[in-house]
Amino acid sequence: MAGHGAEEHPHGADRLCEAGDRVYSRAVRRGRVPRGDAEPVPCLLELALLHPDPDDMDWLVPTSPQEVMTRLLRGMYDEVSASQRRVGSAVAAVEWYAGLGRRVRPAPSAGEGSAIRVLDGLARIQAAMDEATQACTTEVLTVQPGGIRREAELSEGLHRALALRGRGVRMRDLYTHVARHGQGLLTYLELMGDAVEARTLDEVIDRLILFDRTVAFIPANTDRTMALELRHPALIEYLVTVFERLWRLAIPLTAPLPDTGIEGISHREQSIAALLAEGHQDAVIAERLGISVRTCRAHIARLSETLGAASRTQLGVRIAQVGLDGPSRAAASTPLSVPGPESRTAR
Repeated sequence: MAGHGAEEHPHGADRLCEAGDRVYSRAVRRGRVPRGDAEPVPCLLELALLHPDPDDMDWLVPTSPQEVMTRLLRGMYDEVSASQRRVGSAVAAVEWYAGLGRRVRPAPSAGEGSAIRVLDGLARIQAAMDEATQACTTEVLTVQPGGIRREAELSEGLHRALALRGRGVRMRDLYTHVARHGQGLLTYLELMGDAVEARTLDEVIDRLILFDRTVAFIPANTDRTMALELRHPALIEYLVTVFERLWRLAIPLTAPLPDTGIEGISHREQSIAALLAEGHQDAVIAERLGISVRTCRAHIARLSETLGAASRTQLGVRIAQVGLDGPSRAAASTPLSVPGPESRTAR
């Protein structure tokens, strides 16, 4: 019991625990108690209700109840005095800020709220998105990173998308090429009809949602439990420019991906090869292309086999030799040959 600390007795002298009450009352009645009786209630020593008997250190004598009462009343008086001082300071501060408010004209802002607002928590993010959806009248631009969109992600914003479609708002969405393989996205686009136009890229920027080119939402942390609401005209113009340039580079979802022009190498493997040539690790490549690390490594293994590379270093050389370290080739490009069995055995 001697190891018990004060955290097990979170109280002051004005509200003793039941065990402390018993030991202190006994000490007052008898004049002292053995030190062992106080071991289960260290609060009595820490609150100075018991202290060692100078004549015999194995015994503890109580502080008189009159002294304890005086101490309590003095503490209460000090607390009340401090509270009165804080109230006085708060009143003075309120009057000062109120005076500033009367003298300063509010700065103009684009729309309601400040130019940059931090939204902490999913509830606040959803509320702000719903508000922006209700105010939107013409256009929504979105960038949706990651791979195949989960049903939960698509259904989360479906009510907003349907409300926008009902008001004739046009929507343009950017996804990664991997998203083409998700049935949920195809179902969503079929449901939305011509209200939504979708295009894909090898990789896109982080999530972005723009309403009427006046308000934008971007993530503020990695798990997307915080977001920034942006209304500053310069920031909005910059984000619109980024979106439009990506949009021009993207491929309509209804169009097939271009052939790589290299026999045996898919479009995705070409994208992986280009990122490998830049020196990126598997996990980074997987995140940027919206695929799992396991899938990424399977593609790298097929690349190595197709190009006849026995190591990562050799794979990098072969990627450069066949031109996979540059931009995607057009579909009409002349197919390039890859090393045959004889060149692999000649290594």
